[in-house]
Amino acid sequence: MPAQAATAPNPQPATGLAPAPLRARGRPRKTPLERDDGNRRAALLRAAAALFRSQGFAATTTRDIAAAAGMQSGSPFYHFKSKDALLFAVMQEGMHAALARQRAALPATANQSPQAQLRGLVQTHFQVLLGPDSDFIPVMLYESRSLNSDQRAALSALQSDYESLWTPVLAALHASGALRAPVGLARLLMLGALNWSVQWFDASKSATVDDLVEAALALFVGEAAA
Repeated sequence: MPAQAATAPNPQPATGLAPAPLRARGRPRKTPLERDDGNRRAALLRAAAALFRSQGFAATTTRDIAAAAGMQSGSPFYHFKSKDALLFAVMQEGMHAALARQRAALPATANQSPQAQLRGLVQTHFQVLLGPDSDFIPVMLYESRSLNSDQRAALSALQSDYESLWTPVLAALHASGALRAPVGLARLLMLGALNWSVQWFDASKSATVDDLVEAALALFVGEAAA
C-alpha cells in the first residue's frame, strides 16, 4: 500500500484584515482632557471660594464662577451637581487642607514645651486663615447656614478632627498652670478669636501675621508664652 499522505491543517479563510493588536493590561490611559480634570476642578474650587467670600454665596452664580475660572458657563456642572454641592466642596477642601497643614507642622514642635507647641498651632492657623489661598475657611465660617444637615454633620466631623489637635497641647498648658481656663472652653474661645481675624486683618497696615501670633500668645497664656 502506498504511504498515506499527511493531512495538512485546514487553512483559515483569508479576511484581508491584520490581526487585532493585543490590549494592554491595567487601567486605560487617560486622555489629555481627563488628565486635566483635576486641575479644572481645583480651578473651579479656587474661583468659587474667592467669589463666595467676596460676594456671598447667594449673590454668586455658576456663570460667575465659570467666568472666573476661564471656563464655559456650563462647565461647573461637569464637576459638581449644583452650586450647593460646589459650596460644600469648597468647605471640605478648606478643612482637609487645614488638617493637613496642622498635622504636617506638629512634628516640628513635638519635643518642645507646650508653649512652643501652642505657638506652632496658632502660627499655622493664621496661615490657613490669612495666607495664600485663604478664602476656603472664611467661606466655611460664614456660609455654613447654606448647607443641609448632612453636609453640616460632615463638616462638623472635620472640625472636631481639627480641634482635637489642640486638646493635648491645651491640656498640658492647663496642667502646668499656664492656662487657667477649662481646656474645652479655652479651645473654643481661642479658635473663635483667631477666626474673627479674617474680618479685620489688613496686611497693608502695620501689624503682621507674626505680630498676631505674639499678641495671641500673650493674651492666651501671658508670660508663659515668652
